[in-house]
Parts: sequence; C-alpha cells; structure tokens
Amino acid sequence: MKTLRDVAVGATVTVQKLHGTGAVKRRIMDMGVTKGVDIYVRKVAPLGDPFEVTVRGYELSIRKSDAEMIEVS
Repeated sequence: MKTLRDVAVGATVTVQKLHGTGAVKRRIMDMGVTKGVDIYVRKVAPLGDPFEVTVRGYELSIRKSDAEMIEVS
C-alpha cells in the first residue's frame, strides 16, 4: 500500500482509498481529497511536515499523519 506520504515531490498520483474514521476522515474529504481525484505534490517542508499539494486546482497543506491515511497509486 502506497500512501501520499511516500510520494516524491513533483509527482502526480490518484487517490485510491481513504483510511481513518469519523471526524478525521470527514475533514480530509471536506478538503477535497476524495477517491479518484488527482493530487500533485508541490513541495515538502524541510523537516518533512507539512506537505503542500495541489488538489482540484488549489493548494493545500497536509500533515504527515493525514497523508498516511490517503492511499494512492
């Protein structure tokens, strides 16, 4: 299983599945990260947290812990 945390900077991936439950999963979905959407990894902070990605045409910062819940291909 490859997660968003494993993706290199400059790569574009497609969301396959969201892990997590309750409010955490709902928050990720409210940010526009849903099954089938493409995510472009723009940059990663020097210490690895957070990630800056482009989703549905806007920039979004995602924590490492949230990125681990997003399964991609």
